[in-house]
Amino acid sequence: MLNQVLKNIKERNRFLLTSHARPDGDAIGSALACCQILRSMGKDAEVVLHDGVPRIYEPLPFADRVVRAQRVNGNYEAAIILECDSIQRTRLEGLENRFLISIDHHVSGRPFANVNWIDPKAVATAEMVYGLAREAGVTISPEIATCLYTAVLTDTGAFMFEGTNEHTFALARELVLAGADPARCARHIYFGHSTAKMRLLGAALSNLHREGPLAWIWVTREQMERFEAKEEDCEGLVNYALSIQDVEVAAFFRELPDGRYRVSLRSKGRLNVATVAEQFGGGGHACASGCSVEGPLSVAAARLLAQLHLHPPVQ
Repeated sequence: MLNQVLKNIKERNRFLLTSHARPDGDAIGSALACCQILRSMGKDAEVVLHDGVPRIYEPLPFADRVVRAQRVNGNYEAAIILECDSIQRTRLEGLENRFLISIDHHVSGRPFANVNWIDPKAVATAEMVYGLAREAGVTISPEIATCLYTAVLTDTGAFMFEGTNEHTFALARELVLAGADPARCARHIYFGHSTAKMRLLGAALSNLHREGPLAWIWVTREQMERFEAKEEDCEGLVNYALSIQDVEVAAFFRELPDGRYRVSLRSKGRLNVATVAEQFGGGGHACASGCSVEGPLSVAAARLLAQLHLHPPVQ
């Protein structure tokens, strides 16, 4: 399928690249790197994201060139959608009836595009983008390597998630040799938090609940507003609940303006949380997934916990 992707790229000249709303490190890093790879191939390409670039990823090369928009405007010959299972997940209007190329590594990936390259064995979509560059004969510049390394770093949970193996470190090595600075990449991600995020973390941990191998925390809309926190400030909070000894699965609930709850699920590897997220129209990785559940919180938590109990961690 890589050959099909490359064939269709070679046949066209003007590309839009995008990913899911509330983009994470793999979405941002893969989109930025892929855009530069296309430009190295002589193509006209730009990254358009509904929610723009989160603060911690703003130091990445080319991040200042990302267009934040709600609608696609432009005479693009194709749109490349990275690590996304539908055009709806992008929250961008105007993708309908365009030629679409999907590049995704999620186990919940769906073949919605004209050309679909889905590889759940890839540790991150960035690994697939790296393979695309190699197949196209594009030199991995230090800037491209930095974007791809950041994507791999974040999507593997700093190389802690299940599925991280010798191939992951071989890829990381190649990217470092190409010019990525591991310490600098990590510093921006793990030591670049806002004051609002720290206050939000305190509120979330004060709501910590524990039930055997399950732990969950939440924040309300009122707390978000009081701390002047952004959506991106919720990124990674669930990991603090997962870090508890003997906890195998953690959930973080964030209240949305419409009364629903956005849920982030994390696992240490003994339970595939993607199968749980899919029950609520979400998806993702075996160890990191997300979905939305109707409120109020007591109902949302009960429904989600019921599904988690139906899929107990493997002993």
